[in-house]
Amino acid sequence: MITQRTLIFLATAGSALTLAMAFGFQHIGGMAPCKLCLWQRWPHAAAIAIGAIALALPARLLCWLGALAALTTAAFGGYHTGVERGWWEGPATCTSAGTSGLTSDELFDQIMAAPVIRCDEVPWELFTLSMASWNMLLSLGLAALWIMAARRA
Repeated sequence: MITQRTLIFLATAGSALTLAMAFGFQHIGGMAPCKLCLWQRWPHAAAIAIGAIALALPARLLCWLGALAALTTAAFGGYHTGVERGWWEGPATCTSAGTSGLTSDELFDQIMAAPVIRCDEVPWELFTLSMASWNMLLSLGLAALWIMAARRA
């Protein structure tokens, strides 16, 4: 039987590894993150901090907070996947959507203010899944580990 402490460690290490991979793609692979990619990183950082505290002071509430952090990044990953696939529009600041009805000056201002990295383009895939999709799936698995840890308390 896997102990609560082991589950917390695995969930924390999973977020740390996921975040390390994101930074690796950015700094070693030269793939700058878009706005939605950055949104997905913060809950992993929170889960790592929660995990460090939970390893020192195991508590059911901390495990539920870790699960919430993992589910939050999974939701961001799902949203980002939908933007990449064109299922819905993303933020106007990082997609090609939202330009209808603008004057030429407004369009120019939007283009000049937009980041270089667009949220609606898939820069890398593995087995037809983007990094956002993989983040969503991995984070759902991490949430399951957190929930199992909470139920072991």
